Amino acid sequence: MINDKNRFQKYVINKDYRSVYHFLKDNGFSENYITNLRKKMGNIVLNGQSMTIRTGLKQNDILEINSNPNTSTSIMQCIIPLDIVYEDDYYLLVNKPSGLACMPSRSHYSENLAGAICYYMQQKMPSFTLRIINRLDKDTSGIIIVAKDSIAQKEIKDIDKTYYALCEGKIDKEIMIEAKIQTITENGINQHKRIVSPEGKPAKTYVEPIKFNDKYSLIKLKLEYGRTHQIRVHLSSVGHPLVGDCLYGNKSEHIDHTALLCSEISFYHPFLNKTLTFKVPFPKDFEELANKLL
Repeated sequence: MINDKNRFQKYVINKDYRSVYHFLKDNGFSENYITNLRKKMGNIVLNGQSMTIRTGLKQNDILEINSNPNTSTSIMQCIIPLDIVYEDDYYLLVNKPSGLACMPSRSHYSENLAGAICYYMQQKMPSFTLRIINRLDKDTSGIIIVAKDSIAQKEIKDIDKTYYALCEGKIDKEIMIEAKIQTITENGINQHKRIVSPEGKPAKTYVEPIKFNDKYSLIKLKLEYGRTHQIRVHLSSVGHPLVGDCLYGNKSEHIDHTALLCSEISFYHPFLNKTLTFKVPFPKDFEELANKLL
């Protein structure tokens, strides 16, 4: 497995560049990553020699750059067992349970997925920097992708997520909900609630019924744009709020959290040069609720 020595990504330069900086910008590296490369000699190696960000590049030069020049994430760690779906030297996939926040907040400062991942990773890679690719709401369970270095984060492509949910009302045919979503703010402060509004950002949700009766439906969902609370806002806007969604629907006597999960995910792995697909089973409470309601 991965150790904490600097990991370098090798590039064969295909044309002349004024500087390493211009190569990095031309290839989509962020200013934050470039800034971290500058901080330490040895992060940039050209034809076997340590160089700076200002060094020029010629065609067929061999450039090696540190994949993880950032300082380690310093949030409070917590010891929570991780349900690891997949792990290699570049990515960690974790099945997050409902009720566990992804990131620290005032109400979830000492117990959250980020703290658990940092504890797990920094045992073997002390310089590990947290890079969660896809976050989920606290009450939403499912697969989270973590990149282990900056280049793995940058190069991951074609992430495709499939959600499953239990909603109120009968959905007996495929529908597409297209409605802009706006964040509600008061005095510039995010109120953690979204609404459908022509002033919002574009969003599309594709809904496929799996099983239904007159009162409830088990549905499969795909998203375009992936706005915060998109599924919850869109379904509520068409009269089908998620079961257990107190913010956009109604409190449920059957479940104490929103009945939503990200059960399937696929992505193009740039270092294996292939698409990987993963699927996790429905959580026990979701499965039992689906059987009870349907």
